[in-house]
Amino acid sequence: MTARERRLVAQLRTPQAVQRWLRDLPYNWEATFRTFRGVVAHERAHCAEAMLFACAVMAEHGYPPLVLDLESQDGLDHVLFLYQRDGRWGTVARSRDEGLHGRKPVFRTLQALVRSYMDPYVDGEGRLVGYGVANLDTLVRCDWRLSARSVWVVERALIAMPHRPIHMAERRYQRALTRFQSFKARHPTPSARDWRRHLAPQHRDWT
Repeated sequence: MTARERRLVAQLRTPQAVQRWLRDLPYNWEATFRTFRGVVAHERAHCAEAMLFACAVMAEHGYPPLVLDLESQDGLDHVLFLYQRDGRWGTVARSRDEGLHGRKPVFRTLQALVRSYMDPYVDGEGRLVGYGVANLDTLVRCDWRLSARSVWVVERALIAMPHRPIHMAERRYQRALTRFQSFKARHPTPSARDWRRHLAPQHRDWT
């Protein structure tokens, strides 16, 4: 690592610190798949790049580089850094959608953690249908930490890896969809504060 990269890793010692750092970054709308090094250099990230950044930083502090892939019916999956603390599951993530950032480590099971993303995922087309977990060091053979290039092999591996189906009851889906449509009608360009009010009380991400 460069001196700048080492300083950043030393500064970000916890999942909460990484989450706050990522929340402050501009969202990356480019068609890239940058590594930890690329995120540091360009100072922006989409969800997959934020996951690679979090995995790289937290691996330096003893966490395995676990990734959680949330599979949606519309093909717009969401990927997150997954970790455990005191036997409870949590995540670190960056998203363009307020309700899809990281979660505090309060979930007893992976399924409970995944279900916390169900309602926020509903936006007219999105609906969770499955999830998969993998260790990046065994999932792919590439330098997903320090390569200066986009690591598209990671994206392909995430799509191809096994996923467990998860069912969202139709009544719950329709309720979430109606609530989202009503919210968007009231707030065509919602602020982060508007989103937090909309997502309460199920909003359990990092502050």
